[in-house]
Amino acid sequence: MEFILEDISEDEVARRRDVYTPLTDTVRDLVDAVIRTEVGEDALADARQRIAAIVADLRSEQMDGPYGVRHTRENTGMAWGNAVIGVRNALAPSLDVEHVDDGVRSEFTLGAAYEGPPGQVHGGVCAMLLDHLLGNAASYEGACYTGTITLRYLRPTPLGTLTARAWVTEETGRKRIARGTISDAEGVTCEAEGVFIVPRSAVGGPAVRWSAG
Repeated sequence: MEFILEDISEDEVARRRDVYTPLTDTVRDLVDAVIRTEVGEDALADARQRIAAIVADLRSEQMDGPYGVRHTRENTGMAWGNAVIGVRNALAPSLDVEHVDDGVRSEFTLGAAYEGPPGQVHGGVCAMLLDHLLGNAASYEGACYTGTITLRYLRPTPLGTLTARAWVTEETGRKRIARGTISDAEGVTCEAEGVFIVPRSAVGGPAVRWSAG
């Protein structure tokens, strides 16, 4: 797996984040609007044409393939196409993962784009978020990869404001065990345990600082 070096300063990372974040937020808002709009067919047709023109403009200059996972010489990670935290990915819930004393946590809001059962978060979305959080907790010294992950759904997870937490419970050689939960205001809705593997190439290497996006 290739990690791409971007030889740029921390100030330039921040500048680029400030450029792309508002665009991504607007597209994320567009996704929600498309799901919930009730305007007439003529308005929908007009909107499609205007959006198609914008897509054509953006495609006039673009990279080949996905964004990839990039880092600076200061080991700041830029996973900006990531499905969970990608600064340039409007499909991502855009979790801001905070490192705390006992692991990681994130508070976030899931709207209409993440619905499964009526008014509830799709179970696959819960799995994706917990996989990311557990992996983030396990990657405190460098990237880890998911070996296995097991989820237990205690009750439906409602759309809205949620909190996720994850922490490492055991470490043996290159294997790390992590646990995590998603909670609403009433308590835990689902929990997970995963086995994460540190690749041989990462043993003894510098840690990359992964932040939101």
